Amino acid sequence: MALWRIRATVDDRPGYLSVLTASLALRGVNILTVQVHTTEVGAVDDFLVDAPDTLDEAGLIAAVERGRGRDCWVARSEARGLADQPTRVLGLATRLVRDPDAAGEALRTLLGADEVTWRPAVVAGGIAGTTMVLPDPTGGSYELRRAAPSFTPAEYARAQALAELAAAVGRRDADQVTLVLPDGAEAVVRPATAGDLTGVLELHGACSAGTLHRRYLGGAALPAPARLGRLLEPAQGLTLVATATGSGGAAEPVVAMANLLVEGDEAEVALLVRDDWQRRGVGTALLRRLVRHAERAGLAGLVLHVQAENTAMLRTLRRLARPTVTERDGCLVTVSVPVTAAPAGVVPAQVRRS
Repeated sequence: MALWRIRATVDDRPGYLSVLTASLALRGVNILTVQVHTTEVGAVDDFLVDAPDTLDEAGLIAAVERGRGRDCWVARSEARGLADQPTRVLGLATRLVRDPDAAGEALRTLLGADEVTWRPAVVAGGIAGTTMVLPDPTGGSYELRRAAPSFTPAEYARAQALAELAAAVGRRDADQVTLVLPDGAEAVVRPATAGDLTGVLELHGACSAGTLHRRYLGGAALPAPARLGRLLEPAQGLTLVATATGSGGAAEPVVAMANLLVEGDEAEVALLVRDDWQRRGVGTALLRRLVRHAERAGLAGLVLHVQAENTAMLRTLRRLARPTVTERDGCLVTVSVPVTAAPAGVVPAQVRRS
């Protein structure tokens, strides 16, 4: 027995696929997997089959045509073709998470392309036979070619999703910076993800009651995990975490968290820094990055609610060297920080996670 890939167009009508599979079965062909690509001219069926050694390419094409299939393409396959499409795509996605610069190679593997070329020009995407042009979300475009078979809209959609994943990972890596503190210590600042929940829970557990009270204003109780999960990936906004650089393979603990929660054209900002990392410049660095993010998003201003006795936070705000509006209500101080307005004609955008 030998492995083959067969691709053929079948009229999208009841019973036609059964006729094709019956024609293959009569010749001892065992269908291992099948994918259906919907097109304007009919359903393109992509089979991985196990055929008798006596059946060659011409015999398989004849069996497909007798089963009412047309535009048939047949090629020998390898054992790795036994991996189903979702498994292959997940493997490629994992590779891109580790190395977003491998987008071109991932696209080549996904589509079985013979040639992948990246061009700086931004052009409209689309498919034309065995050529696919795919816009790169980071700029430019990819051109993919293969000898056969022709590309399908389903393959274009898969390639587009993979390119968008590579771009999202690349943006995440670009947003990650390493802080070198005045005392020589280092901390990595990056956007938070749902996977940071354990580290953020440990951060709260390591903070003193006073630090938690200054952050949450209403008390020092540890927030529920569900609430922290929502803070890590807000529907509108951004959360940054700072992690201490590990040594000897040790885990990198979360030592600070900064939240930017958007409502309308303004955003509320809050910081939490572990006690032993306070007064070392971490909070100032986090706050400045949130301000820059708000500027890119076209927000009108930031609002912070601070206890009057929290002189460290008020001092951090002064380091921004920006005009502020301060209102005091008993022991609570509300500080408004204007953000550079968006260019004329641009509607302020709310911050949304990619």
